[in-house]
Amino acid sequence: MLYTDAERRKLTHRLSRIRGQVAAMQEALAEDERCMALIQQATACRGALEGFIAAMIEHHIRAHVADPQQSEAERSRAAEELIRVVHAYMT
Repeated sequence: MLYTDAERRKLTHRLSRIRGQVAAMQEALAEDERCMALIQQATACRGALEGFIAAMIEHHIRAHVADPQQSEAERSRAAEELIRVVHAYMT
């Protein structure tokens, strides 16, 4: 299942925000900013990335695991792929 225009815009916006946060961290480090400023920026970046991951997982479940148009074998394969990725992410 392809992304809708709204989904694509939302995901692109998240990635742009992550890119901006990483650039801000690089700049703060280069300018020898306080460590708390870097920690705050890093946690904001992590939150944006986790939001992106959550949106991708939701899309994968809806498009590949829960889609009744997929065969049982395709749904099972998609579920196994997701399990491997989530397991790798959490460990």
